[in-house]
Amino acid sequence: MKRLKQAAQELGLPLADRTKTYNSRLAQELAKWAEAEGRGDEFHDAAFKTYFVEAKNIMKEDTLVSLALSIGLPGDEAQRVLRERTFREAVDADWTRSRELGITAVPTVIMGRQGIVGFQPYDVLEEFVKSSGVEKKKS
Repeated sequence: MKRLKQAAQELGLPLADRTKTYNSRLAQELAKWAEAEGRGDEFHDAAFKTYFVEAKNIMKEDTLVSLALSIGLPGDEAQRVLRERTFREAVDADWTRSRELGITAVPTVIMGRQGIVGFQPYDVLEEFVKSSGVEKKKS
């Protein structure tokens, strides 16, 4: 967390001083629904801000419904998705795939058979991409 705070400060990004870590499982399930509705990127951005900038509990149904509403998704549908756990199996499948790939932390970036774990500075990510053998496409 200390490293993350330092990086956020260096980049001028807001980051709250959280005193608790909240389970994000229901947020992951609602994110799957948002993705199915074509609003996944907006949901992820809103959830990130809610958790890391505003330090809100993304485990609470009312917080998640507010997130859905903030990106133009219907609140009653969000409540139904959460209560019925409609996307439970999809998130379970994601977790299974993560375990198969050996992912133990977030963020993790995988290219080919190589991976890099944790928040990394730009130069580290740049070197990782270069060493992964991925070539830049020519226009």
